[in-house]
Amino acid sequence: MLPVLRVLFHGRCVLFDVPSTVLSGESVSRPAHSRPGLPPSQQAAWRRTYASTHYRKLPWFSSTPYPWVRQAVEEGWLRRASPVLDLGCGAGTNALFLAHSGFRTSGIDLAPAAIEAAKARAAHRGLSIDFRVGDALRLPFRPGEFAGLVDVGCFHTIPIDLRRAYSSEIARVARPGARYVLAWVARESSQPFGPPHRPSLEEAAAAFEEEFLFLRTQFSPARRGPFAEYRALLERRARPRPAPR
Repeated sequence: MLPVLRVLFHGRCVLFDVPSTVLSGESVSRPAHSRPGLPPSQQAAWRRTYASTHYRKLPWFSSTPYPWVRQAVEEGWLRRASPVLDLGCGAGTNALFLAHSGFRTSGIDLAPAAIEAAKARAAHRGLSIDFRVGDALRLPFRPGEFAGLVDVGCFHTIPIDLRRAYSSEIARVARPGARYVLAWVARESSQPFGPPHRPSLEEAAAAFEEEFLFLRTQFSPARRGPFAEYRALLERRARPRPAPR
């Protein structure tokens, strides 16, 4: 039998049957095969991209860490020495920076060639990083394994109808209070190249607010880089999101 939640509404006691995990704020661990993955065509496209083009020639590659990630470390948004996951890590630049800064770092990417490059770069620097090939919608990690998440350009590649599933999956591996450092190409970017769908801040909130609190947001106009971007700092909710009032 499901537990009963009693709510006083306009002087009347209304009863709801809810799963215990909703009351406790726990992460629900479902088998990987029951979690939606990225479409096979999209997975194949990312693998081809890294297999056919050297990572240094890809337009999104940078040899220096993303400024929002650097700021997160310098200002203490991520707790030092804690386990951190870089989502869609590519050739590993941000993960290398995090490991060098003292974090226990993991990185995941769909493309085997990207992970091979990331591992080679880590080995060259003498850094120990857990790089894995995998789907961000079917993460091969335990519930609550990470105290921090970094996502620079992964979210805006997720199909629109899978963005809520993405939030649910990354929340599964984030412990309560975990910080999530996020950046994505904004709707205000009008360039013909780049991600086909550029989320608004409203769309990002719709995707993430069930599991995460928005602590900080920032808009960066295109004149500071090739794209207009949104940057956000989120925190994994320790309790269920309050109902509308």
